[in-house]
Amino acid sequence: MATSKMAMASLSSHIRPFSCLAASRLAPHPPDLIRWIKREGGFVHHSVKLSHHTPLGLTLISTDLIPHGTNLISLPPHLPLRFQSHNDTSSSSSLLSALARRVPEELWAMKLGLRLLQERANVDSFWWPYISNLPETYSVPIFFPGEDIKNLQYAPLLHQVNKRCRFLLEFEQEIRRVLENVKASDNHPFSGQDVNASALGWTMSAVSTRAFRLHGDKKIQSGGSSNDVPMMLPLIDMCNHSFKPNARIIQEQNGADSNTFVKVVAETEVKENDPLLLNYGCLSNDFFLLDYGFVIESNPYDTIELKYDEQLMDAASMAAGVSSPKFSSPAPWQHQFLSQLNLSGEMPNLKVTIGGSELVEGRLLAALRILLCGELVEVEKHDLNTLKSLSAVAPLGIANEISVFRTVIALCVIALSHFPTKIMEDEAIVKQGVSATAELAVQYRIQKKSVIIDAMRDLTRRIKLLCSKETPTAA
Repeated sequence: MATSKMAMASLSSHIRPFSCLAASRLAPHPPDLIRWIKREGGFVHHSVKLSHHTPLGLTLISTDLIPHGTNLISLPPHLPLRFQSHNDTSSSSSLLSALARRVPEELWAMKLGLRLLQERANVDSFWWPYISNLPETYSVPIFFPGEDIKNLQYAPLLHQVNKRCRFLLEFEQEIRRVLENVKASDNHPFSGQDVNASALGWTMSAVSTRAFRLHGDKKIQSGGSSNDVPMMLPLIDMCNHSFKPNARIIQEQNGADSNTFVKVVAETEVKENDPLLLNYGCLSNDFFLLDYGFVIESNPYDTIELKYDEQLMDAASMAAGVSSPKFSSPAPWQHQFLSQLNLSGEMPNLKVTIGGSELVEGRLLAALRILLCGELVEVEKHDLNTLKSLSAVAPLGIANEISVFRTVIALCVIALSHFPTKIMEDEAIVKQGVSATAELAVQYRIQKKSVIIDAMRDLTRRIKLLCSKETPTAA
């Protein structure tokens, strides 16, 4: 018993527990991150500081006017946290790789998250000055209370949230099976600690909210391009998002040793007290909420997802006033076009979208134009790209285009009816004062409904323009 206690005491000096008592970050008093980066050969502009007192939380701001093109941050190649370094061949890394192979590719954040969790458990981790500055909790939906997950009210996102939650619970059991007989003294990848779904959720969220997919150091021989490698970038990942960024990430190779440095450069002039902003990508609010834990108001890239279902399309067309729609029984030539659009066949992709930069996804637009046109001769006058383009005005005739737009509006009405609350009711809920997660869920569904309503308004405007062209003018 005494020997066992001594072993436990010895082990505890080499691990950091996955539970913590910090209010906002993992460590109550984390090391100075900027000082650590400079000590390790990195560069941080003298006017770039970490600020705790912004509406965006902990973020990077400029304390002075910074000209366009100025180097703001530079990380040498050993500072980004990747899944595995090239010279790491320890048995713990082999076990970590074995676990990573069990992670689906779509959950790439979990793979890098395993490495992050390994470093978090290691009391001697080189990256502790960075990891200790990470948030203790994240606002992504997998951490929402059950009622607030339901409050999202949007089936495609609910499916993804439930899928991730199931994965975390199942992966917890998988890790325990793999590591069941591995002792801490045998290079246990997590220093002997039990890894539960909560710890896995934390590390996956830490990566999904902060990691970047950049070029690796190894060049691919053909074409001279580089590997796409997820990595966590200390300090850089504290830049917030904007579709109009004032900074951007670049990668530069040092001519002497060919090592790749990751840099942040001022894309525009950065004014005093302005936050440093990067563009995380032209993403929908589904991705922003699921992976980053926030929602963009009036997001120009937000969409609603529908399933291309023949009966649904028939119902929408009939509601739009189309007589005898052919979606459930397309002609052979129409069926052939649907196959080309990958909306029919052995392995079709039936997910289509409305909203965003396209307004109506090209495949859906082309399918509606073709199915609502009974003349093969007319369809064959145009290539598929033209039929998929909204900028191609009424390629199959004004009457066809009006029927198409009215059908899409009917699809929007059906999609809107799936939400049990109206926008005014949602806004009243927010004004009453609710928890942070409840407010985020309500704001998300408000934005989804707004996408639908905006699409309906845009399509209605287009119909009016088409009707004015169709109506003959008086002589």
